[in-house]
Amino acid sequence: MKKFFQISIFAFLFIFAAIDLMGQIIADPTTFTYQAKKIKDHEYKLIFHVTLKKDWHIWSLHPGGDGMQITPSFVFDANPNFKLKDSVTEHGKPITGPMDGVDGNVTRFENQVDFYQMVTVTNNTRIKGNFTFQVCDNSMCLPSKTKPFAIEITDAGGKIDTNIVIANTTNIDSVNKKDSTQKLATGGTDSLNKKTALNTAEKQNKNKDTQKDAPEKSLLMLFIISFGLGIVAVFTPCIFSMIPITVSFFTKRSKTRAEGIKNALYYSSSIIIIFTVLGVVISAIWGSAQLNTLATDWRVNLFFFGLFVIFGISFLGAFEISLPSSWTNATDSKAGVSSFGGIFFMALTLVIVSFSCTGPIVGGLLVEAGKGGIAGPAIGMLGFSTGLALPFALFAIFPGLVNKLAQSGGWLNQVKVVLGFIELMFALKYLSNADLAQGWRLLDREIFLAIWIVLAIMLGVYLMGWYKLSHDDATPKNIYGQEYVGIFKLFLAITFFGFAVYLIPGLWGAPLNGVSAFVPPMGTFDAFGGGGSKNVQPSAAIGGDRPVKYVSEFEIYEPQVVKDFGLITYYDYDEAIAAAKKQKKPIMLDFTGINCANCRKMESHIWSNPEVAKLMKDEFIIVSLYCDMNRIILPKEQQYFSKDLNQQVVTLGNKNADLQASKYNSNQQPIYFFVDENGNKLVEEGYSYNPDAQKFVAHLQRALAGYKKNH
Repeated sequence: MKKFFQISIFAFLFIFAAIDLMGQIIADPTTFTYQAKKIKDHEYKLIFHVTLKKDWHIWSLHPGGDGMQITPSFVFDANPNFKLKDSVTEHGKPITGPMDGVDGNVTRFENQVDFYQMVTVTNNTRIKGNFTFQVCDNSMCLPSKTKPFAIEITDAGGKIDTNIVIANTTNIDSVNKKDSTQKLATGGTDSLNKKTALNTAEKQNKNKDTQKDAPEKSLLMLFIISFGLGIVAVFTPCIFSMIPITVSFFTKRSKTRAEGIKNALYYSSSIIIIFTVLGVVISAIWGSAQLNTLATDWRVNLFFFGLFVIFGISFLGAFEISLPSSWTNATDSKAGVSSFGGIFFMALTLVIVSFSCTGPIVGGLLVEAGKGGIAGPAIGMLGFSTGLALPFALFAIFPGLVNKLAQSGGWLNQVKVVLGFIELMFALKYLSNADLAQGWRLLDREIFLAIWIVLAIMLGVYLMGWYKLSHDDATPKNIYGQEYVGIFKLFLAITFFGFAVYLIPGLWGAPLNGVSAFVPPMGTFDAFGGGGSKNVQPSAAIGGDRPVKYVSEFEIYEPQVVKDFGLITYYDYDEAIAAAKKQKKPIMLDFTGINCANCRKMESHIWSNPEVAKLMKDEFIIVSLYCDMNRIILPKEQQYFSKDLNQQVVTLGNKNADLQASKYNSNQQPIYFFVDENGNKLVEEGYSYNPDAQKFVAHLQRALAGYKKNH
């Protein structure tokens, strides 16, 4: 017992503490310097320069994302000899895009960034304060750090305040330690400075309170979702039927009730360890970056389509999927309660035997868990296995509940059938991804919707008990011998019938914004009756110009808003530049992707907003640059090597991706940059996915104002 307990504790500590231990041995990857630059008279610019080591980044002052990032903040000690003007601004090359373990798109700086603070100085003085920030790499964030600064102003006139004694230096490590913990002064006559300092301090304290949850928010949500899937897996025949047998085994074979509970708890812990170690191994071998490629690579999408179809058909009862029986026999031979090693092998036997039920859930979970960073698969498997193992522990502690446990029977098979239908629906999404990437047109929008509608209706009809599969048991009957449907099944059937009814208008061209991120784009839609719904580009409002290059290749991917509002979209950067010069309009660069779910959400929810659509149509040249269009091969003379992509630019998608990386220092989609006819930015930062239409309107107006200012 003691030995196994020690092994278990060691395994848990290894899994949970690995990332934290790495953080403890990593030195500060930043160098912080500062200086004051006189602008005129008594106006100075305080410059705070941050240099970062390779692969590290610092958050922007406006990072976006899920709002949990610890943004840089400055606290200036109260001093009557200077006043703050405006707020701190940042200057560098921002990178905006998605990151593992963070919800939404975030803005950060790599290599270096400068922060400017304008001040008015009345007398020579020393401006002191603290700078708080957080740095991260691609796998983790270090705890926030506070560094003091002291900037001496010697050319403003007057005598330096001798009450503030500290050496002027650009090496922050030489600053007196006392200043690093100095509190805000409450005295002084500069009310504006004091108010600003106090507001900044309040924000800093709020950020410190948020720090505890910042790196963990997305992983916590992943754990919760995975835990729920583990609970769902309990109600499959492979697992549910094992609960009373296993619990009875432990309680009856153990000498005391306490020993039985202890054995069952070790059994549950073994299940958790086995699945979590699986997640750790997957992270170590492939890494989160490789898992994320599942969302775009057409070959991998085809593989998962086939895998989900096989599992779905298996759930419907066509055949059973199981791992080799030799695996089961090998683990079962070592199982028993004579040793805690035997209990571990009992748990391993359950994992192997239940593969036909847990395999499809675990497979899909690992794909999504890869988005949680290097820790994602481990956290996902931890949540899943905890939900799966929980019933074994609870029923061992409260054995009386086993008698109240629903009997294994036909309802377990119905759970598998429901999962089978859902697997088939998800399989279509993987096939659609591959189909769109390659342009096969095998699964156009109306075909996709028709199959989903049929599957949803068939599932609803099945739940109502109106037909049975070959391996189904007889359903329960009421006192009159009539088959009846339970309340839960009734409401579940209503849900799927309602989903089917929602989808039906899509067969006649309804946009279906609620599922727009999952179904093929409207450009692949052919209306019933032969009418069709092609995204024919209208004539431009000014000059009668129309895009020519790549129109036939890309029109099927364009959103419904293009047709509904008569928007004009170009697909070639140079052609858009020429149109902007002729029409005297700013350009909206839409870096997008064929299989980009958030791109579809922006188009269906934000572009379709009437105010947004009007601004885009009347005031901008829109060019959609698809960064994953890899079936259009560039002519040999146009191919080149990209230093930013570190690869040969061969396809149109490569070219657009290189343009985004080299000129705009970004690699995520969707993101929108606004430039003039010479390619100069009208707004420094790009605009990424955000579900707030009014924020996008404000950004469009800001870009338009920037264009009009210079034209």
